[in-house]
Amino acid sequence: MKIVVGHLFPNYLNIYADRGNMAVLARRAAWRGHELEVRALGAGDELRPGEHDLYYIGGGQDREQELIAPALAAHGKGLKAAMTEGAALLAVCGGYQLLGHFYRDRSGEELSGVGLFPLHTVAGERRMIGDVLLECELEPGERRTLAGFENHAGRTYLDEGAKPLGRVLAGFGNDGESGCEGCRVGRAIGTYLHGPLLPRNPWLADWLLAQALARRTGDAPAFEPLDDELEAEAHEVSSSRARARGGRY
Repeated sequence: MKIVVGHLFPNYLNIYADRGNMAVLARRAAWRGHELEVRALGAGDELRPGEHDLYYIGGGQDREQELIAPALAAHGKGLKAAMTEGAALLAVCGGYQLLGHFYRDRSGEELSGVGLFPLHTVAGERRMIGDVLLECELEPGERRTLAGFENHAGRTYLDEGAKPLGRVLAGFGNDGESGCEGCRVGRAIGTYLHGPLLPRNPWLADWLLAQALARRTGDAPAFEPLDDELEAEAHEVSSSRARARGGRY
C-alpha cells in the first residue's frame, strides 16, 4: 500500500534532521512492503482531505517561522479537516509551536498559529538545551520511552485538559516546570524532541506508519518486530545521557 506524506514547508522548517526522519519512515515502510511517497507542501498548495495519510512539519529559527506562519495558518482549515478524516501528523519544535494557538516572540509580537494543538508558546530569555527522556503511553497500558535532544527558548503551555505526549523523566520539556512534554490530539503529536527523533525511537516511527495506514483501512495494523539492534543501542545511549542530567530540571 502507498503511504502519502505531506511534508509542510520543507525548504524553511528543515534544521532538525527532517530528512533523517523521512528516511526512517520510508525504510521501515519498505521493509513491511509499503511505499512511502513524500510530497512537499508550501504556501501555494491546497490541502485536500483524503489526499495525505500523514503530515510532517519540522523546525526552524524564529526568522523562518515568521516567514511561513501566515501561509501555515491559512492551511489550518485543511489540516484540521485532514485530522478529522483520520490522517496522522508529527510536528517537531518550531512546527509544533506554530500548530498551537500562537507564538509570542521576545518583542511581544504574536504569530498566529493553526490552532490544531490546544496550546500556546511564549519566547523565554534562556534556552533549554540537552538530552531529554520521556515516558509515553500512546496505546492504553503500553508505556514506552522516547529519547531525543531539545533546544528551544519557547515555553509551551498546554490548555487545561490538553493531553501531553509524555511525562518528562529527564530534561526540560514544554516549559521546564510542568513535567510535561509535547502534545497529542488523536493521531497528531507534537514535540520538541529532535536530534533526530525517529532513528533512535523506531517504535514511534512504526506507530506513525500504523496510524497512517489506519486512515485507509480503519484499523492500525500490528507490525511484526524488525531487527532494531542498532536503533535500540542509539536509544540507550541517548537515554543514558539524559538520565545523567540528574532528573527533570
